Amino acid sequence: MQWFQAKEKSAGKKRLILTYYIYLIFGKKAVYIIAFFVSFFTFLFSSEIRNYSKKYFSVISKFVSIQPSLINQYKQIYSYACSLVDKMIMYSGGLNSDDIIFENETDKQILFNDIAKQKGICFIFSHIGNIEILQSFFQKQKVFPNLGINVFLNKKQTKIFNDFLDAIKKPMPIKYIIAEDFDAAGIIQLKDNIDKGEVIFIAGDRISQNNSSRIITTTMFNHKINLPQGTFRLAKLLECPIYFICAIKRKDGKYGIIIKKNEEKDIAENYKKYMEGIIIEYPFQFYHFYDFFRNYNE
Repeated sequence: MQWFQAKEKSAGKKRLILTYYIYLIFGKKAVYIIAFFVSFFTFLFSSEIRNYSKKYFSVISKFVSIQPSLINQYKQIYSYACSLVDKMIMYSGGLNSDDIIFENETDKQILFNDIAKQKGICFIFSHIGNIEILQSFFQKQKVFPNLGINVFLNKKQTKIFNDFLDAIKKPMPIKYIIAEDFDAAGIIQLKDNIDKGEVIFIAGDRISQNNSSRIITTTMFNHKINLPQGTFRLAKLLECPIYFICAIKRKDGKYGIIIKKNEEKDIAENYKKYMEGIIIEYPFQFYHFYDFFRNYNE
């Protein structure tokens, strides 16, 4: 099963709106308690999610001291539920730039120097940590207040939650690009935006629903995975600096931005190594609840 075949679990628009109002009245702690119970029932009644989580921990267990136990499976699901809560808080304006910091000051300076050159930036993100948090940071950071932001979205991905976000979020100066509608004219427009010094966010770890046969096969943790060919072709075509980026929830409750500037010809291979390093350090924030490691045998 691919990511676009997975159904949203334990969610509904009315339920999410109710949770939002609970957050407004009672604060973050109350919503995290709700997330605890929602993830617990998801864990109990979704054997599919448990099985994919078990497979994931079985794959990485040879590289980190974590076993595919039920406790670890639940911790991963709960971590994902908390990331959805944080996403809601971000869209409702409850997260500020002080809650988001760069893990490496040198990498931050290199990035800011590249942004200042106004040649555009291509950010290739992954579904490790909480990518939406980065939108909040780049909107609210004070160094480049007029920075243009382009973000690729998928129409069907987590539709219920996205509908909810559309209902409560404040207007944001972000240009959303619908992946299914992206064509040659879109490439020309995006290249023009990049040449003006804008930035783009595009996923590098989920293959296209419309072009599922156009893939790059590589090896992660000694197992084959498929990456979207289009992402890495587009990154080269834009002729701008390429960064791998993710936002990881820290123990202090803040989000740490981990970036790496690509300096290699084989972007996909270098990106895969970047993901491996993040997973080893933050194994519970890997949010792929489908058959990511396709050729793994129990």
